[in-house]
This record gives sequence, C-alpha cells and structure tokens, in this order.
Amino acid sequence: MILPKPVSCASIGDAFTLPPDSRILWRVPRGRGVAETRDLAELLAEYLRPATGWTWPVAEVAPGDDPGAGTILLEQTGDPEPDAAGFRPEAYTLETDAGRVRLAAESPDGLARAIQALRQLFPAAIYASAVQPGPWTLPAVRVEDAPRFPWRGLMLDTARHFFSVDTVKRFIELIAQHRMSVFHWHLTDDQGWRLEIKKYPRLTEVGSIRKATIIGRQRDHFRRYDRTPYGGFYTQEEIRDIVAFAARRHVTIVPEVDMPGHMAAAIAAYPELGNGLVRHPEVRTMWGISDNVLNVEASTVQFCQDVWSEVMALFPGKFLHLGGDECPRKEWTESPRAQALMAERGLTEPGQLQAWFTRQMDDFFRAHGRRLIGWHEILDGRVNPSATIMVWWDNQDVPGILRAGHNVVMATNKYLYLDYYQREPKEKEPLAIGGLVTLEQVYGFDPAPADATGAAPGRILGGQGQLWTEYIATPAYLEYMAFPRGCAVAEILWTPREAQAFGDFQRRLQAHVERLRVQQVRGSFD
Repeated sequence: MILPKPVSCASIGDAFTLPPDSRILWRVPRGRGVAETRDLAELLAEYLRPATGWTWPVAEVAPGDDPGAGTILLEQTGDPEPDAAGFRPEAYTLETDAGRVRLAAESPDGLARAIQALRQLFPAAIYASAVQPGPWTLPAVRVEDAPRFPWRGLMLDTARHFFSVDTVKRFIELIAQHRMSVFHWHLTDDQGWRLEIKKYPRLTEVGSIRKATIIGRQRDHFRRYDRTPYGGFYTQEEIRDIVAFAARRHVTIVPEVDMPGHMAAAIAAYPELGNGLVRHPEVRTMWGISDNVLNVEASTVQFCQDVWSEVMALFPGKFLHLGGDECPRKEWTESPRAQALMAERGLTEPGQLQAWFTRQMDDFFRAHGRRLIGWHEILDGRVNPSATIMVWWDNQDVPGILRAGHNVVMATNKYLYLDYYQREPKEKEPLAIGGLVTLEQVYGFDPAPADATGAAPGRILGGQGQLWTEYIATPAYLEYMAFPRGCAVAEILWTPREAQAFGDFQRRLQAHVERLRVQQVRGSFD
C-alpha cells in the first residue's frame, strides 16, 4: 500500500515482527562522505521512537559485516555528482525479510525516499506522536523504485496569508513523506513581503503589513474589508532553520521573489522603486494584479540584486524563482522616464523593458552559479535558454518551449492548482478562488505528453501543485485543500505512466489516509 506507487513491489516471504531491541545501522563505501547517511539514520530513529517507545540506537557497520536480525540497515552504494539541474539519482532498493530491513541507494537522496517508503510498510500507528501498543510487524517484500521526474513538489504562497514556521515545517514534512523533492516557497507579493532583508529593513517594517484584507470574493460588486492590519514575516534565522529542516529530509527549497510585477509591497516600503505615478503607494489590500510595478532604472536593478544576494546566502539550492508573471505595462507606457529608458536602450515597446530586466537578473544569477526559473511570461523576450520555464497556463506551447532549449516544470492551472475547488457542488465547499480541479483530474494529468517528450526528451523536469492563499488563511484550510490532491500530484510525478490507474490509486489512498489521520492532517478525506 505504498504511495506513490513504486516501480515494483514483490512479496518474498512471511511477515515478521521487529523486537524492542531493534537497531538502525548505516554503511557507506570506504573513503566516501558519511555525514548525510549517518544523519538519515538518525532521522529514521527520530521517526520511529515516538510511536514504538524504543530507543533505536544508531551505529555504523563495517563493509561486509552481517547486520543480523532486528536491524534496519541504510547502505549508500555510491557517491554520484548532481546533474546539470542539481538533482542526484533517487533510485533505491528496499528489502524486508528474515527479521531485518535493508535500504540501499546510490545517493543519500535515494535513501531519503527509501525511508519514507519503509515507514508506509509499518502499521499506520507508526506516525503517532505518542507510544502505541504495536506490534510492529512488517511484510516481507522487495521494492525496486525510482522516480519518473526529479522535480516533484508543492508550492506554498505565504505572501497573501502568512503561515508560522511550525506550519511551514509541517508542510515540508508532508512533502517529504510523499517522496517529493521540491518545496517552492512564494515569499513576496503585492499583499505582503515575508522575507527579512537586512540591507533594506523597510521591506518588512512596512512591506509585511497591509492595513486591511478584503472580505469574501474579490469580484463582489460591493467590496468589504476587515479593517484589521495583517502582517508577518520570517527572520533570516527562521529561514535558516526551515532550510535545515528541509535539507535533512532531502527536500530542496526554491525561493520565489516575484518581480518586476507583484512588487507593490516593496514599492510601498521604498517608493523610489516605482514609476512615480502613485502618490502614496501602499501594500495591496485586495487580491488580483496591481499596475504598480518596478521601474527599470539601474538603481532598481541593483536593489533587486542586493535582495537576491541575501536570498542566495539563505537558500543553497540551484534554482532561484524570479516570478515574472502578470506584469502590466500600463505604468511603463504612461511614465516619461520609462519611455526615455526605452529609447536609451533601443527598445521599441514597453514589454521589452521586462525582457531587459529579466536578462539582467539572469546574468546575475548565472554569475553566481545559480539558475533562473520563472513563470512562462518571462518568455516574452530573449531569455537565455538556461532559464527554466514554469508553465501555468494550460494552453502554452510546451513542445515549442522545449525546442527553444528550455527545461520546463509543469504547474498547469487546469490540473495542478490546488487552490481551486475540488468537488461539486461548489456552494457546499469552503470559499475558494474559483475553478474546479478534482482528485481525478489531478491524477489524469500527464506532465509529459507524447508530443512534448518527442520534442526534447528529458527537458521536462517534472511538476508541482500550487497553493495560492488568497482564500486560504488557516493551517486547517491549507491541509484541506492540499490533501488528498497532493497525494495524486506525488504519484503522477513519481510512478511510471503505464503503471498509473486511478482505481488502484484510490484503493491505496484509503490506507494512506489513515496515516495522515494519525498525524491529524485535516485533509478533505470524506
């Protein structure tokens, strides 16, 4: 009942019960680094201790030594270098038989995925935070497994509504449990700047607080506001704590600081970043798209690079998400200074200003050994082929994007926007932004259709589910919208396409929901 479904899982003997003196052992090839594998063994012990009440001692075992019964062995068999996109192999073997367990993988990333699969072989009570009666019986199986795509994740928007450090960590933990690899963190937007930047303190002093929040639907004829200031941000110390938490689970955090649009909060903090057409810029109190965008002065580019320098120091992953979506040209059309900049730079229309800005940031990222990723609107200009494109419109020409040399991450709104309603009738569901994405729709989506893979094999890195939070204001509602649809996202990105079947997924999901309920995940499970 493993979810996502593994490539193969075969019964090889009789079930067995682990004894209370069970141990966790780890082994790496001679001369290789040990820190990651040793830390994964400690993490597995931390996972198993609360429910079993056992000590689960952790120790190294020498190559060739027989671990014996009553042991769980984590064995790293190689030390591969990351690929060009920063991903390492995640294939693993999991064997449980004769009173012992062996997890083997070439890389620590593979061992991390094996640990999560192993937890699912235990009774669901293993996920409890207090001692359970047991017994702790495992089926005798051999699992051979590897993911279909390296980029498998969920995105969380903490700009529209802020979530605590503990909530973000819990979200990352659930990502890891589903053998996902990426947490895309949307940290800034018109409605709030949530990331401490020490060089520019007003970004959080001013930009993190909006004076009110719209009540109900944005499109209501008579808009109402709660008149309650709303704020919150993450200190750099808190960011480092969250990054370390994710790294232990081998989840990469991709930070997003959206620009040059969706920057009203930053412009409220530093009005000189704007185009001077709004006399008193404020953090936006309603949803939707603001015309208040960055100017493209050299000083503003320097500001953005200063911000990203601090972001890069906090987030060690390869990818930096520039956003780049939904950037209106209205202010650039009306601003005499923007028109003058166009003339100075040999540009003929306002949209080219965004393309120019994106190239400056792309050059900056590449000079620092990082890779730009942005929403597909950044294609409106001569963006370097090294930039990865995140596709969110269902009608985008994915084969054409691939042929242009870009890698692609699928984030399609028609299938992967988990902030949309999840069932009919919508009137009986909590208020959502609109649309409809059912569990079956998510599961039916193929991130790499035949025409796309034929154009450029391997350039689709994977995909992710999106949780925009205009209408998601609490941790309970976040989990309601994320699960079980997030389980489907995990499976379509991990499991070979030919092995996917919605009926089989539903059957395994019933067992998986019990694991989530033990953890008090408040999903839409009825």
